[in-house]
Amino acid sequence: MTRRDFLQNSLCGACGMALAWKGLDVFSMNPASLGDEGHEAMFYMNTPRGIKCKLCPHACTIELGKRGDCRVRENRKGRLITLAWSNPCSIHVDPIEKKPLYHFLPGSQSFSLAIAGCNFTCLNCQNWEISQTSPDKTRNYSLSPEEAVKQAKAQKCQSIAYTYSEPVSFYEYTLETSRLALKAGIKNLLISNGYINPAPLDELCNYIDAANIDLKAFDDDTYTMLANGTLQPVLDTLVKLKQKGVWLEITNLIVPKWTDDEKMIDKMCRWLSSNGFKDTPLHFSRFYPQYKLNRLPPTPVSILERAKKIAENYGLQYVYIGNVPGAEQGTTFCPKCKTSLVERIGFKVKKMVIENGRCPRCGATIPGKWSA
Repeated sequence: MTRRDFLQNSLCGACGMALAWKGLDVFSMNPASLGDEGHEAMFYMNTPRGIKCKLCPHACTIELGKRGDCRVRENRKGRLITLAWSNPCSIHVDPIEKKPLYHFLPGSQSFSLAIAGCNFTCLNCQNWEISQTSPDKTRNYSLSPEEAVKQAKAQKCQSIAYTYSEPVSFYEYTLETSRLALKAGIKNLLISNGYINPAPLDELCNYIDAANIDLKAFDDDTYTMLANGTLQPVLDTLVKLKQKGVWLEITNLIVPKWTDDEKMIDKMCRWLSSNGFKDTPLHFSRFYPQYKLNRLPPTPVSILERAKKIAENYGLQYVYIGNVPGAEQGTTFCPKCKTSLVERIGFKVKKMVIENGRCPRCGATIPGKWSA
C-alpha cells in the first residue's frame, strides 16, 4: 500500500461529513450571546483573591472579569461562567477508528463535537486553530445537548465523541450531552488529555463509555515544556477510568527530540505493565510537523517500531502504530495464537472475525466492546 493510498483512505474517514447541517445556525459567538447571566460552570469556589476553579489541576484563581488558562471559564460578577455551552465550532461524523478507538464498536460512526478552548498549550497541537482560542473567537453552531443527541440519532451514529479540542474545557456541555445520550441509548466517548481533577472525573464516569487519553510524555519537565501540564494527574485519570469500568485506550505521540527517548518510552511501558494496563490498547502515533513544532521532521518509523517492541517486551498485548501506512500497523492480533482478528487500512475496517468477544481459533478472550 502506497502512502498516497493510505492518506486517501485516511482522509476519507477523517473528513467524514464536514457537515452543512440543515436546521442548525452558524453564527459568530461572543460572551454576550450567552446572556448577561451566562451558563454557570461547575466545580469552583469563591476566595478573597477571586474565583478558584476546581475543574482541573491548574487550579486557576480567576479575578473579576478574567478567564482561566483554558480561555473558557470567566469570573462574571463573582460567578464562574462557562463560555462553552451549546456552541460547538466543529461537528463531524467520523469513523470511531479516528479517535483512535480500536476495541470499541469497530467500524461504527461517531457524532463528533468540539467547542473552542483547552487547558493545555501543546506546541505540536494539530487542532490549534480551535484549541488555542476561545468560543467567542470561532464561528460556531447553535447546538443544544438535546439537539446534539437528536442529530446523532438522525445520522445513525452509535456514539457521540467529545473531541478535537479538549472536552475538559467544555465539561458542562459534555456532561449534559452525555447524560441525555445515555438515556437515548447512544454511547459516549471522551477523547482527552486527561488533565482533570478527581471529583469532576467521578461525575463524568457515570456517563462515559469509552475514552482515549493522550499520554503526552513520561516526565514532568517534558510535560511542562511541551503542554503546560504535569504527568501525575494524567496517570491518576488512567487509573480511575480503569477502576470505573470505562473502556480505555491510550495514545502516545512520539515527537522527535521531545518524546522519542527510549528510556522515557521504557519507563512509560514499565509503569503501564506494572499498574494493570497490559490489556489496554496503546497507540504509538507518528508526529508530523504542526503548529509551533513545524520545523521538526516526521517521526522515523524505526523509532515507532522500537517503541512497539519495548511495549510488547513488557507484556502489553495490544500495541498499534498510527499515522503510518501499512495494514499490520493497525491490525488486532490474538495475543495467544497470533491470529489476525481485525484488519484496518487507515480508518476503515476491512475484516473482523472476533466471535462473542473471543478469538475464533483458540477461544482467547479479546477485551473490548465488539458489538452494540
